[in-house]
Amino acid sequence: MLDIKRLRENPEFIQQEVIAKKVDADITAILKLDDKRKEILGQVERLKAERNSASKKIGILKKSGEDASEAIGKVSAIKGEIETLDQSLKENAIALENALLYLPNIPHETVPNGSSEEDNLEIRKFGEPTQHNFTAVDHKTLGENLGLFDFERGAKISGSGFPVYTGLGAKLERALIQFFIDCLEEDGFEEVIPPHLVNAKALLATGQLPKFADQLYSCPEDKLYLIPTAEVPITNIHADEVLTEAQLPIKYCGYTPCFRREAGSWGRDVRGFLRLHQFNKVEMVQFAHPETSYQTLENMVGYAENILKKLGLHYRVISLCKGDLGFGAAKCYDIEVWSPVEEKWLECSSVSNFEDFQARRGKIRAKIQGKNTFVHTLNGSGLATPRVLVALLDNFQNEDGSWSIPEVLQPYLKNKTTISK
Repeated sequence: MLDIKRLRENPEFIQQEVIAKKVDADITAILKLDDKRKEILGQVERLKAERNSASKKIGILKKSGEDASEAIGKVSAIKGEIETLDQSLKENAIALENALLYLPNIPHETVPNGSSEEDNLEIRKFGEPTQHNFTAVDHKTLGENLGLFDFERGAKISGSGFPVYTGLGAKLERALIQFFIDCLEEDGFEEVIPPHLVNAKALLATGQLPKFADQLYSCPEDKLYLIPTAEVPITNIHADEVLTEAQLPIKYCGYTPCFRREAGSWGRDVRGFLRLHQFNKVEMVQFAHPETSYQTLENMVGYAENILKKLGLHYRVISLCKGDLGFGAAKCYDIEVWSPVEEKWLECSSVSNFEDFQARRGKIRAKIQGKNTFVHTLNGSGLATPRVLVALLDNFQNEDGSWSIPEVLQPYLKNKTTISK
């Protein structure tokens, strides 16, 4: 959530940046709501002063034995006016908060201009694309031939987008998750296992609600939601808390399944692991000092990159332009792995700095130089398994139909080096 003071200081700039993020919001209308709030508060304060004065007069009149009925009537009338204004103030507060909740974060000054993913800026690449000297097969075909997963039976149980991992495929998935966590622990992250169901307050804090309600799986009877990402529960670990400056930065990582309805994704490539409703991801979350959060962002991108380097995958880092930037992010880097079979880049991590956007919504502060200050929150995939798995199956398959296990994963699979029929 943006500070209303920030809107008031530079409304034209905020309006321009909101439009750049493709969000329909009227900054002038929001400021009018805030003006109305101030006007009502002024009226209430004036009436309270009149009430206090009239109440004192009642005491004086009664003490002197004079008739106080007129003063009593005035106090009663003022009380009614205050109650009416208090109701107006509540309605105004709800309208103002709703308007602010639908307002996106403002891009950092280093975010590239642009309206779509075509305008994203490539920062760097690592490695070279694999060149197979045989006709490689797609990941779905290879994986099913090797008995690693079963999409048809998953669809029978839950519908499309819910794979069943089988045999060595299940072990490989767990190996990836444990490898990711081990790498992040080496980088100083503390592992947590958060709840997989969260309340609306938690989703409000991280920005999924109210704007993205249609993307969430919900349990209405219990007023709970399945998490779209571990970002939600892990960020909310310190909701409504005041941390100490010495605690910063706090670095958490955690594995969870993620559940996304993917509403509006019709027409996109949904084969195999390219787009799922349930998938596994290891998330990294940091609570950072406001003065150092952008260095923290660069560090977090590096942590995710190191994992891909160890796996031997060709990848690139891109900086998202304003028009492709997420709702709550002030700046975001995507990391994409190259799929030689799909012949395209596949996003496997997004690393974002939200500045104090989530902290304001979740009331996450730290006492810095004696003052309670909203911290900066950052999160990123470290990593999501589906597209990493696609890239691994594409890059390390062999002409005989077998698949070579990357060296760093072999210890997690009883030192097995290949998977074959």
